[in-house]
Amino acid sequence: MNYSDFFKMIPEASLVAILIVLFVADFATAKTEERRWFNPLASVLLLLNTFVCLLPMEAQTAFGGMYVTSSAVNVMKAILSMGTFIVVLQSRVWAAKGGKEGEFYMLIVSTLLGMFAMMSAGNFLMFFLGLEMASVPLACAVAFDMYRKNSAEAAAKFILTATFSSGVMIYGISFLYGEFGTLYFADVVAAKMQATPLTIMGLVFFFSGLGFKISLVPFHFWTADTYQGAPTTVTGYLSVISKGAAAFTLLSILFHVFGGIMVYWHVLLMIVVVLSITIANLFAVRQGELKRFMAFSSISQAGYIMLAAIGNDWANSVTALSYYVLIYVVANMAVFTIISVVEQNNGGKTNISDYNGFYRTNPRLSFLMTLAMFSLGGIPPFAGMFSKFFVFMSGVNGADINTTMGAWAYAVVFIALINTVISLYYYLKIVKAMYIVRTDNPLPAFRSDCNTKFALAVCMAGILLFGVCSFVYEWIAAAA
Repeated sequence: MNYSDFFKMIPEASLVAILIVLFVADFATAKTEERRWFNPLASVLLLLNTFVCLLPMEAQTAFGGMYVTSSAVNVMKAILSMGTFIVVLQSRVWAAKGGKEGEFYMLIVSTLLGMFAMMSAGNFLMFFLGLEMASVPLACAVAFDMYRKNSAEAAAKFILTATFSSGVMIYGISFLYGEFGTLYFADVVAAKMQATPLTIMGLVFFFSGLGFKISLVPFHFWTADTYQGAPTTVTGYLSVISKGAAAFTLLSILFHVFGGIMVYWHVLLMIVVVLSITIANLFAVRQGELKRFMAFSSISQAGYIMLAAIGNDWANSVTALSYYVLIYVVANMAVFTIISVVEQNNGGKTNISDYNGFYRTNPRLSFLMTLAMFSLGGIPPFAGMFSKFFVFMSGVNGADINTTMGAWAYAVVFIALINTVISLYYYLKIVKAMYIVRTDNPLPAFRSDCNTKFALAVCMAGILLFGVCSFVYEWIAAAA
């Protein structure tokens, strides 16, 4: 073993260092009644990790090709690290209440470490280990409110579906191993994959396994119950960080490993994208509970994210996907930060009807929620409109409308465009409840803590600036 290979894993090494620091700090101060410094410590460390991921680094491999990194991978790691920073920042009040603040932060960082390993995998075994390293702590985080029935039920459903999806995925990987006799991505590519029964079955089962992680239809049934039962902070983490890592990994493996049978997974992906966006939109319209509403919104957003993979150009697709995830992180985390602070001041209730007349008592939070919903819906001039534009352009990139596959690509993008209009209806339901629906007993006025205010400021800056500041997209494109 060449121990110098560890120096190529700087983002992962920094997360391991963060875990050690948090563990020692938590252990040394376990009996201290107040630890106001603990959340700032975790937040600053994650912010430093974000900058570490942004350090210029050439494409390189380690450990015989099991670990692969590139500028595009590091950009996505930086985006996810920034999202985790927002999650930790806004969770201070909730995490401190249970006296388990240290455990929660360590679970979140452990999950992020698994996602980093998964995205940098150059071997199916490394990929699977990274995926499980991310899934197990995440299941613990879902069950973190141990005395709430809904939290335990959500964790049980998450664990069962995660176990089943992992089994389906490893079954698909075994087909690929039987065909090629290797688990290394580079060796599979060198063997020039053909559309044999084993490779097609391997593709279908592998795609199905990751489809569960991303919540694509028809692998989405766990999502609404888990999102509703999990702590709101964890739900926000599930909806953006976990989904972004899995989507990036799926895109990378489809292009780099299954590129020889692209026509087959293009058809599969088109069907799944259309189903995800359409079915999720229809079910979101019917929801009366806000976290379930955001669950179906996230399923629809997953369809938009994977729309970028329909294009024929890797650089264009990974740029559009990474940019979409960046915008989705700031917009969705703004929504879940507001849901979390309202829940803490509303006896734990998260119904949409609870927001009736919210503007009368909490105008600032109402305004910020409106901006976030506009961005998620793709209303200009907010960043969400630009992110949708780029995934639409990526979806038809290189497609010739005079060919069958090209016509299908244009049809999928057109259906996605129509669904964007439909999504505006249910996103505006929240705005309607806050500003238009009258009630004699609106939520009382309350003040947010400093962490929540700062988290919302970061999210709003992203929503307002990431779209109009073109250098953000250009920076991601340069890394691709």
